[in-house]
Amino acid sequence: MKKGIYILPNSLTLCGMFCGFFAILAAFKGNYFQAAWAIVIANIFDGLDGWVARLTNSTTKFGVELDSLSDLIAFGVAPAILIYSWGLQPFGRFGIGTAFLYVICGALRLARYNVQMGSTESKAFTGLPIPAAGTVIASLVLFHYEVWGSTIDKNYLVIFLPFLLAVLMVTTLKFHSLKEVDFKKRKPFVLLVAIGTALVLIIMYPEIVIFLFAITYVLWGIIEGTYIIHKKRKYKDIV
Repeated sequence: MKKGIYILPNSLTLCGMFCGFFAILAAFKGNYFQAAWAIVIANIFDGLDGWVARLTNSTTKFGVELDSLSDLIAFGVAPAILIYSWGLQPFGRFGIGTAFLYVICGALRLARYNVQMGSTESKAFTGLPIPAAGTVIASLVLFHYEVWGSTIDKNYLVIFLPFLLAVLMVTTLKFHSLKEVDFKKRKPFVLLVAIGTALVLIIMYPEIVIFLFAITYVLWGIIEGTYIIHKKRKYKDIV
């Protein structure tokens, strides 16, 4: 700290934190659509700060800790307040408990990630990353707005979702990360076509496509992780 801090990556981190703060204020006012978009946009800053830090060789312990605090606000507290204000209030104390459980597991997930950095944590994520969990909640609100409108009745699927995300964040299931992709190597041409198609779909139907991508990411991690665990147990039984 005596040597100073790097301004650019930490400023991007603070931008992501502000998105979470704005989402909380918007949720309190009942502007759930704006709150959800603020959480989605926070993903951009969350990705940029790490990318810029690695590109400029300015990764520091201070930056890592600040990033975790920002993630807890933008993808932990903000989505919990959003999902409670939007769809969990009819469940009373059970809704409060479910929302708070999501925050607890998000904090535990971030603490575990910080402890495992440089040791057991690989390029893949151990447990569902909290930005992905927050994006699932935010994109659900956006998807519902687009398909069914702003109001929502008492729905048990809504209270099940944050509970499921909370459990996934503290599991040992592996979820893929962009760090696994080596952008310096040549890729098949069809991959560029797929990326372009995805961008077009996001521009045309952002609320629907973002939700589908988020849910697909979670389901893929569950299926792949379950298969790997089953394969390891089967191998142990043979041995």
